[in-house]
Amino acid sequence: MIIVHLYYTGENGNARKFAEEMEKSGTAGKIRAEKGNIRYEYFFPMKEPETVLLIDAWESQEAIDAHHASSMMKTITDLREKYDLHMKAERFVSEDMPSTDKGFIRQ
Repeated sequence: MIIVHLYYTGENGNARKFAEEMEKSGTAGKIRAEKGNIRYEYFFPMKEPETVLLIDAWESQEAIDAHHASSMMKTITDLREKYDLHMKAERFVSEDMPSTDKGFIRQ
């Protein structure tokens, strides 16, 4: 699994407005329905009110590439421009949790 953290930052609440429009327009739901998408969810960092964190997880690089080639990317790009957002990205490849860490997870 490939996990991407996208930090959208703007001014005057624009990052939150962007996330709200992605949800209300159905675009986020369409992305969640794409083949290979595992997670597509927005979070709001407590100490950064002008930032929204998107956690985006995919089964493979091929699934990400297909998403990037989809028509939804134009919608997303247009909304980023509309809200004048800047981005930072982090990428992770998941691995099984070591047994030494499992003792710290309360289920």
